[in-house]
Amino acid sequence: MGGQDDNASENKGEAAEREAAKQRLLAQAEAERVPVDDTTRAVPDRRWRRDQR
Repeated sequence: MGGQDDNASENKGEAAEREAAKQRLLAQAEAERVPVDDTTRAVPDRRWRRDQR
């Protein structure tokens, strides 16, 4: 039964590593986040007007 206790502590360690990795990814994503205003700004594209003349 001692093996089961070892597995439980290993699972807790793996869960802690996964949680730490998740927090690192979330922090990186937040640092690289682009504000909505920058992604929704319309850029005029007048090339189609030249083709219609």
